[in-house]
Formats: sequence, C-alpha cells, structure tokens
Amino acid sequence: MKKLLSPALYPFLVVTILLSSCREPKELEYRDFKNLSTEKLGFSTSTIKLDLIYFNPNNFGLELKRTDLDIFVNGNYLEHTSQEYLIHIPRKAEFSLPLSIEVDMKNAYKNALPALFGQEVLVKVTGSVKLGKANVYKSFPVNYEGKQKFSLLN
Repeated sequence: MKKLLSPALYPFLVVTILLSSCREPKELEYRDFKNLSTEKLGFSTSTIKLDLIYFNPNNFGLELKRTDLDIFVNGNYLEHTSQEYLIHIPRKAEFSLPLSIEVDMKNAYKNALPALFGQEVLVKVTGSVKLGKANVYKSFPVNYEGKQKFSLLN
C-alpha cells in the first residue's frame, strides 16, 4: 500500500486545518435598549441601569469578558463605564448586556430637558469590548451612533 503523506507532514496539516477553521467574529449588531431605570438619584452623581439588546450574527457562540465605553448624548460627554463580565452569547441569537452607569449629574443636566419630554436624542457610544471563546479573548472597537427616544417622565 502506498502512503499519500509523509508522517513528518501530519503536524503541519493539523495546524493548517485548525488555523483555517478559526474565524474572526463578525461585529455584534445593536438592536435596542430596555429596562431603563434609576437605581440611585443624587445631586452630584446618579446610577442608571439599562439592558442593551444585541444580536450575534456568528455561527458560533462567544463570551463577553469586558466593556470599556464612553457615552455621549447630543454631542455632550455623559460618562465613561468599564465593567467586567462573563456573559455567554449564543450563536445567531439576541442577548442582553446589562449596564450600570455612574453619571456625573453636571454632565446629565445638559441633556435633561430633551429626555424629560421624550424627545429623540443623539446617542454615541465609543470604546471597546473584549470578546472571545475558550479563554482566548480579543478587544473589538465599538462605534455606535443613533437617535434614541426615551422619557424620564415614564
């Protein structure tokens, strides 16, 4: 019987197959936000909680380990938030990302009137998220900008 490959080539073949099967994840798609609430209200700082809804377009699940985000409302800097997680993200499915944001109220007052009356505001989120699988993580940029309508009177 004739051998097709030399045994010395087996490790090279295995490494080639493993590397070709690893794909960089597609960007997560922002869908919506839910459960906006004020946990602590103060004159100098307040804590806001909300759930961001995202969709994972990948054919494989991921893990979210960390977020590091700057939030702007109508062009005004609102706050920076960094949070550690271990959220399992299913493949081809929506998932919820809970955020807790400590807000410096002097930055929030600039945006209070439009939000108070339920007008649309321009929300911009920049920063990075750390995603991975099997304890191998990589940072990915976040650049979201869009109009959001929410009311503080509800």
